[in-house]
Amino acid sequence: MAVKPDIEIAREAQKRPITEIGAKLGIPAEQLLPYGHDKAKVSQAFIAGLEGRKSGRLILVTAINPTPAGEGKTTTTVGLGDGLQRIGRKAAICIREASLGPNFGMKGGAAGGGYAQIVPMEEMNLHFTGDFHAITSAHNLLAAMLDNHIYWGNEQQIDLRRVVWRRVVDMNDRALRQVVTSLGGVANGFPRESGFDITVASEVMAILCLAEDLQDLQRRLGDMIVAYRHDRTPVFARDIGADGAMTVLLRDAMQPNLVQTLEHTPAFVHGGPFANIAHGCNSVIATKTALRLADYVVTEAGFGADLGAEKFFDIKCRKAGLHPDCVVLVATVRALKMNGGLERDELGDENVTAVREGCSNLGRHIQNLKSFGVPVVVAINHFTGDTEAEIDAVRAYVAGQGAEAHLCKHWAEGGAGIEGLATRVAEIADADRAQFAPLYPDQMPLWQKIECVAERIYHAHEVTADQRIHEQLAQWEAQGYGHLPVCMAKTQYSFSTDPGLRGAPEGHVVPVREVRLSAGAGFVVAICGEIMTMPGLPRRPAAEKIRLNDAGEVEGLF
Repeated sequence: MAVKPDIEIAREAQKRPITEIGAKLGIPAEQLLPYGHDKAKVSQAFIAGLEGRKSGRLILVTAINPTPAGEGKTTTTVGLGDGLQRIGRKAAICIREASLGPNFGMKGGAAGGGYAQIVPMEEMNLHFTGDFHAITSAHNLLAAMLDNHIYWGNEQQIDLRRVVWRRVVDMNDRALRQVVTSLGGVANGFPRESGFDITVASEVMAILCLAEDLQDLQRRLGDMIVAYRHDRTPVFARDIGADGAMTVLLRDAMQPNLVQTLEHTPAFVHGGPFANIAHGCNSVIATKTALRLADYVVTEAGFGADLGAEKFFDIKCRKAGLHPDCVVLVATVRALKMNGGLERDELGDENVTAVREGCSNLGRHIQNLKSFGVPVVVAINHFTGDTEAEIDAVRAYVAGQGAEAHLCKHWAEGGAGIEGLATRVAEIADADRAQFAPLYPDQMPLWQKIECVAERIYHAHEVTADQRIHEQLAQWEAQGYGHLPVCMAKTQYSFSTDPGLRGAPEGHVVPVREVRLSAGAGFVVAICGEIMTMPGLPRRPAAEKIRLNDAGEVEGLF
């Protein structure tokens, strides 16, 4: 029987008032700041009162490298949360907010799919509670105050050639990657080269997702480096007096958003850094709040495990003191066949050989995840065209890797279709088997950290960079930033920096072409290969098909 389109399923949802969803977690109605009837922010005062509570079990959902065939990581995250609720466990879900850039570009919505969705889906993908707008405004306020400081005498003696703070917009727009500002004469300031990044790559976004509270938020905002003086000393956001006003703009955005799944499982949707150009995890404050309110918290990390999971472990868990209890690695038969060499139009036919070939990508991720000391379970996200022989091939391969695989039908059946995985994940988490440890120690030099990730996670043979990059890293170490983790910005489609190289490539070269210090967020970004911090739109952007129908409903978003 055919399943209805995702948007139709979402519109037919029988949503409960958000106060009822909050009550499931013990959140009093007066501690919810409602945005309509079906979404709300959880108050800072209530969150502060949870300090000292015992934390629940943390389950990470990640995936193999994304392909055009689809993997369904968010769908599995939502389904697993519903499955845990169905088997009688007190569960909550934590995911990221959606960026307008990919929504109107190529990717579409980011709220799950089929009968494993978070609602209200349309609002979540379009503006939601305004968090991204607040982040964009705070980021660009700092840019405006920086240029204004220079215009009115440049008291900090900023070297105009060394202004590093760019502007942001929550849209894919390649024309803004490189711009010249302050043209038009004396009244408009001093012309200089600059550019825009997408909002989800902003350090302000990263800070919001890593800050523990408003005080920590303002401290981190003040620590951001915006420029360098003629003597090469850094100029911080607090040096030009921007941190206080930025915190004011972000006050409401710091409060996590609470919504629900189709099966009324509580879901925190908060923050949204990309995993290919940022650290790819929802906010620490949402995750910790959920852990203090639920017995099991299911969260996700962006794109494949080589990006999202690595950053979840090495940045988020390291910084926030989180200890994951289990990892669920999502794969589909279709995606494995693409990794095995098939093209998209060939995926409909049974091809066990291609599945087995493509399992090399799955196996690499399994072993990488195990290296962090956390138990790994594979979720086979079921598509209706999958055959028993193909599914059995995946199960057999995973067993050979010392793990187990579970067939999951949550897309078509909701929580009922993933109860087996939910039961097993709860058993593993309760067994307290995890011996989590980050990939590298804090004291390892920055360049060695980059090499460590490239060699141990990507299986690269070599990492290359210009001498200026080595000198820049050495300078940051001398300034006291050597203890920071690294955030690798590279393509999500491959273990290498070549998006067309699927499977499990080895012996490739990872070129680092730029490094950026995010002193407030607390990591160093290494930009590898051709990755861009401002994406462009595809030839036929999704926006061309997005419109309102005669009933005033959004069409084409999902």
